Amino acid sequence: MPFFLGVCLAFPSFAEKQPAQKPSPAVQDFLKRVERYADLRNSLEKKLQEPGDKAEPEEIRAHQLALAELIRGARSEAKEGDVLCPEAVKELKQVLKSEFQGAGGKTAKATVKESAPAPFECKVNQAYPANAPVSTVPPDVLLKLPQLPEDIEYRFVGSNLILRDVRANIVVDCAREITSLS
Repeated sequence: MPFFLGVCLAFPSFAEKQPAQKPSPAVQDFLKRVERYADLRNSLEKKLQEPGDKAEPEEIRAHQLALAELIRGARSEAKEGDVLCPEAVKELKQVLKSEFQGAGGKTAKATVKESAPAPFECKVNQAYPANAPVSTVPPDVLLKLPQLPEDIEYRFVGSNLILRDVRANIVVDCAREITSLS
């Protein structure tokens, strides 16, 4: 008998698949909003010449700035809460509160605090400061948050949670006072 099969027979729950928990309507709406943003970014990026594999840092930075400008133009009316809608923020706040409690929560908070940039005024479509560190979101916390499309990430700036577009280096949206890291 193969080892894996033996383990599965000895520990039946090991072989059982946990049913994926369906996200709430608020989280589903949030994920649709993020996906719409990602689709927009991807379509705008097709208008630009992709930097080659041997591109110089200046070429990569120029591509990033050009993409950010295209996004700002397409989202000129964007405002806080367009992507991180209030209903989803309420749920994300509960997840973060749960993850930042207890002994494990202390470690998670410390990880975020030690890597966090100096607080800056978060505004939709603004550039993430080039010289600012990008806060670490602990893996345990990321596993509890809804999964984002490629090159869009959660980051903390003070007590705010932002969505950062890595390719354009801009703030997609910001949820203010979502957690206390003190």
